[in-house]
Amino acid sequence: MPKKAPYHAITDVPGIELGHATDADALTGCTVVLCRQGAVVGVSVRGGGPGTRETDLCRPAHPLVTRAHAVLLSGGSAFGLAAADGVMRFLEEHDIGYDTGVARVPIVPAAVIWDLGVGDGSVRPDAAMGYAACRAAAAGPLEEGSVGAGTGAAVGWLLGKDRCTKGGLGTAGVDLGGGIVVGAVVVVNALGDVVDPRTGQIVAGARSPFGRGFAGSLETMRTLLGRAALTMTHTVIGVVATNAALDVPQVNFVAEMAQDGVARAVRPAHTLLDGDTLFALSTGKKKADPNLVGAYAAEAVAEAIVRAVRAARGGDGIPGVGELAGK
Repeated sequence: MPKKAPYHAITDVPGIELGHATDADALTGCTVVLCRQGAVVGVSVRGGGPGTRETDLCRPAHPLVTRAHAVLLSGGSAFGLAAADGVMRFLEEHDIGYDTGVARVPIVPAAVIWDLGVGDGSVRPDAAMGYAACRAAAAGPLEEGSVGAGTGAAVGWLLGKDRCTKGGLGTAGVDLGGGIVVGAVVVVNALGDVVDPRTGQIVAGARSPFGRGFAGSLETMRTLLGRAALTMTHTVIGVVATNAALDVPQVNFVAEMAQDGVARAVRPAHTLLDGDTLFALSTGKKKADPNLVGAYAAEAVAEAIVRAVRAARGGDGIPGVGELAGK
């Protein structure tokens, strides 16, 4: 059986660093996955309401530029895409980017969550925050929960903010043996509930308006109350990475398989009101079966989602899982 990687994080993958910038007052932030040497990049977008940047460049149909130098995950909805400018500035200062012959142009795909309804929605991640996240980036163990792009995240939006549970950021890493590692970092801000795939039990989500426990978003959608509430946009975004050698079609295939982890841990997933987007990065030269890498990328994503909500702290009146445990 595969074992947990040493840090149990995406930073177990050689060549991957991760940094957060957090505004604990406004409850927003951003997270940067750095791959300074460049990594073959792919993407899968399954939600109906994505907020993204440079996703076309990640696809096999556009083969000129195949490597990314960072991926940005951010709060702030579409406003938060501005934080990618700070990531580009940091990389340019370090002479990192695609060589055009005139200048090196950093390639920074990005995705955002809608967190404007939590904390101060007038404050959004900007270029300065993206730059700060890069300066904080390092390999090693990672802080999870209410940090970086997960600071203002919440789950179970079906019954509105008053019945949400706090979302957050989580990570996981798997050692497949033979020197092959797969890791994931995920920001969980889903319309639906987070479910532990091992037990089928709801871990976080829409809280029952009639007492303790969870309402069950999937069941609530069939009711008049649930149908009336389907108005807001949310999402799960993240990055999976491996040191297996993958080409562009293969890394996109891994990104598609990794989305199965979202479907296992979020119920319902990939709705029209979610912008579920996962990037995939290949940093290494070790040969591996893309099917194996994709299968465990999905496992890492599912585990990272559960870890994200379990580590999240309450904020702006939205309780974390730990606060609900005693109620």
